[in-house]
Amino acid sequence: MSGNRDFELNRRAFVKGGMAAVAATSAGMQLVLTPGARAAGKVVIQYDWLISNGQIGDIAAVANGYFKDAGLEVEFSPGGPNASTVPPVVSGSAQLGQFSETPQLYAARASGVPIKIIACGFRTGPYALTSKPAKPIRSVADLKGKKIGIQPTARFVIDEILAKNGIDPSEVTIVNVGFDKAPLVRGDVDAIGGWITNTQALSIVGDDRIDLLTRDLGLSSYADVYFATDAAIEKDPETLAKFIGAVGKGWGWVHANPQEAVKKMVAAYPEMDLGWEEKTVNLVLKLSFDGATAKDGWGTFDPASIEEQLALLDKVGQYPNGRPAAADVYTTKILELSAADRPKLDAPAA
Repeated sequence: MSGNRDFELNRRAFVKGGMAAVAATSAGMQLVLTPGARAAGKVVIQYDWLISNGQIGDIAAVANGYFKDAGLEVEFSPGGPNASTVPPVVSGSAQLGQFSETPQLYAARASGVPIKIIACGFRTGPYALTSKPAKPIRSVADLKGKKIGIQPTARFVIDEILAKNGIDPSEVTIVNVGFDKAPLVRGDVDAIGGWITNTQALSIVGDDRIDLLTRDLGLSSYADVYFATDAAIEKDPETLAKFIGAVGKGWGWVHANPQEAVKKMVAAYPEMDLGWEEKTVNLVLKLSFDGATAKDGWGTFDPASIEEQLALLDKVGQYPNGRPAAADVYTTKILELSAADRPKLDAPAA
């Protein structure tokens, strides 16, 4: 989630990114692992966006041979501005995919696409409101009377926050902005939304900036969401579990060796900036690990949180044709099968 990763919110529009996916399905399509891929032990994962620091654990799994140890040959298929995440997965050309955040999968399921969450790499979405000490936003109460810069495609995020906390929309002024942080620097807005992991872009705001994750504003979500089709989960859960287990080992190694992991990542993807990634890796790890992962292992998620997310998105009008049932958007089967391989670690010390 570095470089131009903020673009993704504009391109995917979080929820709306999943809506077009229904066009990829057709009556009678077999949503199963391709026989050739299964026989060869090859797994293709379709990512939502370009490979970035959100995939550092996945990269470590390749670099350290964890996929090979699991008997898998793995191919990363990056996304990008014109890429589609769901069609390769539902067609069987990719065995699993990764969305940036849970609302994308919910929207796809609401549109009839039979896919489910199998693991979540980030314990919270990295979208945050950034403010300055002169007009700080350190809590929900601080939103009142403020001028908030939000990208039009992320408007539903602020709507959710206000609805969750019982704040009248008239008490907050919403200003449409892009992902450039200049409106905050100029004082045109009191806070601006964006990806907290895009540390290079945020640096122009200054070291005294205040970053408040949407999680801390009462809005739950998961990010780096691994998903597969219902049929793939049913037909070959063992392969999916081997993949998630190997990635979990990769993230565990990154947790223990963050700076070495950054060097391996930049060596594999030299378009990334080593200096900025070294400054960002601990933040990435804090998004990936917490008390829940210490108990249940990397990649875990809480079904009750998913139910809450769905209900709140429904409340702000995201599912005009009816929200999907929680049981239809996730399965814990793959987490259970990979439990022995997923490290049980808390967030790293500050």
